[in-house]
Amino acid sequence: MPIGDVGNFESKLEAIQKDFPENERIQPEYNNNDRSILEVLFWNLLPFIIIAVIWIFIMRRMGGGGAGSQIFNIGKSKAQLFDKDLNVKVTFNDVAGLEEAKVEVMEIVDFLKNPKKYTQLGGKIPRGALLVGPPGTGKTLLAKAVAGEAQVPFFSLSGSDFVEMFVGVGASRVRDLFRQAKEKAPSIIFIDEIDAIGRARGKAPSFSANDERESTLNQLLTEMDGFGSNTGVIIRAATNRADILERSLLRPGRFYRQIYVELPDLTGREEIFKVHTKTLKIDHTVDIKFLARQTPGFSGADIANLCNEAALIAARKNKTAIGKDDFLSAVDRIIGGLEKKNKIITKHEKSVIAYHESGHATVSWLLEHAHPLVKVTIVPRGNSLGAAWYLPEERQLTNKEQIFDEICAALGGRAAEEVIFGTISTGALSDLEKITKQAYASVSIFGLNERIGNISYYDSSGQQDYSFSKPYSEKTAEIIDEEVKKLIDLAYQRTKKLLVDNKEKLDKLAHRLLEKEVIFKEDLEEIFGHRPWGESEKATFNSFITDGEPEPEKTVPPAVDSPPPSNIPEGSIQV
Repeated sequence: MPIGDVGNFESKLEAIQKDFPENERIQPEYNNNDRSILEVLFWNLLPFIIIAVIWIFIMRRMGGGGAGSQIFNIGKSKAQLFDKDLNVKVTFNDVAGLEEAKVEVMEIVDFLKNPKKYTQLGGKIPRGALLVGPPGTGKTLLAKAVAGEAQVPFFSLSGSDFVEMFVGVGASRVRDLFRQAKEKAPSIIFIDEIDAIGRARGKAPSFSANDERESTLNQLLTEMDGFGSNTGVIIRAATNRADILERSLLRPGRFYRQIYVELPDLTGREEIFKVHTKTLKIDHTVDIKFLARQTPGFSGADIANLCNEAALIAARKNKTAIGKDDFLSAVDRIIGGLEKKNKIITKHEKSVIAYHESGHATVSWLLEHAHPLVKVTIVPRGNSLGAAWYLPEERQLTNKEQIFDEICAALGGRAAEEVIFGTISTGALSDLEKITKQAYASVSIFGLNERIGNISYYDSSGQQDYSFSKPYSEKTAEIIDEEVKKLIDLAYQRTKKLLVDNKEKLDKLAHRLLEKEVIFKEDLEEIFGHRPWGESEKATFNSFITDGEPEPEKTVPPAVDSPPPSNIPEGSIQV
C-alpha cells in the first residue's frame, strides 16, 4: 500500500514501537516495482533538459537576426553576398544609355573571366574604380550588372553600414569584409554611397570630426593598398559627391580610376525608353524618339518613373493600352505637379497669369538664343499657377549672348505684367530666383563680365565648404553686385521694349490662352509666324518657367571633364 513520505512513516513507526522488545518490533520492507527505470531517469533528467532547451534558444537568438545578435555580431560585416546560390538577374542588356561607362566596367568582367589575357602582357587590372555621377543615372544598376555578368562572389553594402555608435565597430567590419572577400577570391566588393565614410579628413575638426568615421576610413585605406595583399579582390564604389572624398582614397592603387556616369543624351534616353517599355502594353501612337525629345535632362530613374506614371494614368482611364497622350500627361505630372483645376482664382488673377505666361512665350519666340517653346498652360499645377515648357537646344557650351537671351525670356512674365497692367505681382518669384543665380554665376564663376575679368571664384575641389570668408574683398563684392544688377536691368529694359513693339500679338496670345487654357507651338506659329532661326531637335535638360512658389528644376553638370560641382546654385549652370 502507498505510505506517502518514507521519513515520516519511519519516525511514526519508531515512536509507536519504542516500548516494544527488540524481537517484536516490525522491520518494514519497501517495494519500488511500480515505477519503471525510464520513468525514474526521465524525472531525474527533466531539469537538465529544460535548462539545455532554454540555453539553445538564447544562443540561437544571439547568433541569428534578433536583437541579441548585436552582442556577438556587431563587428561582423553587413555585406550581402551574391554568389552561385544567390544569382543577380540584372545583366548589361538591362543597362541602356551608359555605353562609355559600360566599356570600362565590362573590362573588369573580362579580366575576371580571362585573367591570362592581361597578365601575360604584364598588366594589372585596376583594383579600385569609382562610379561618379548625378543621382538616378544608374551607378548602382551598373554595379548589379557587373555582379550578374561576372558570375563571381559579389559583396554589396552601403557606406553607412560601417557606421555604428560603438567605437571600433566600423574598422572591425572593414576587416571582416575583406577577410571574407579574400577567402572567396576572385571576388568583387561594391560600396554604395562611399562618401558616408570617405569624406576628407581634417576639415574643421571642431564641427565635423568623427573619430569612429576616420578610423573606419583609415582601415579601408589600409585594406585597399597597405602591406597586406588583396590579390583577386576588386573594389567598386559609387558616389555623387566625389569632390568631398579624401584625396588618399583617390590616389593610384586605390580609387584612382573614376568612371563618370552622366545624364543620358537624346540617343541614351531613347535606349532607356526601349528598355522600360518592353514590359508595358503600348499602342501604335507611342513614338520612342518623340518621348526621348520631350524628356531632356531626365535620368534613367526619371524615365522609369515616367513609364510607370503613364501606365497608372492609362489604368485610371480604363484603357487596355498606354497611348502617347498618357506619356505626355505623365511628363506634365512629374515636372509641374498634379493639376488643380478646382483652385479658386479670380478673373483678374487669371488674366494676370495668362499675360505673364504669354510674355514668357512671346519673348522666347522672338529671341534667337532663347529655348524653343513646347507648351504654355494657365492650369495650376503643384505650387505654380501657370507654366511654360521649353525644349532647350543640346549644347555643351553657352556664351554671353545665350545667357542674356535666357535671362530676357525669364523676365518676359514680369515685363508683360508691367506693360499691360502698369504694375507687377509676386508671381515672378521663381523667375527672379533663376535669373539671379544665372547672373551671379556668369559674373563671379564663368568670368563673362568685362569689369570683373577672366576670374572665377568657384572652387571645384569643395575646399570652401567650411570657409568663413569669401574669396574676394568687400570692394569686389560691391562690384559683383553692381554688375549683376546692371545685367538684369539691361535685360529687363530690352524685354519690355520687345513686348511693347509686339503688344498686339501679345494680346492675341493671352486671349487665346484664356480661352483654351493650354496652347502649343502651333498657336504661336499662327500668331507670330515661323521663327527665322533653326531649331534643334536635341536637348540637354528640361527647363520650364513656373509662377508662384519656386519649383525644383532639372540641372546638368558643366560640359567639362570634371565631376558636377556641388556648391553652385541650381539653375545657374547651363553649359
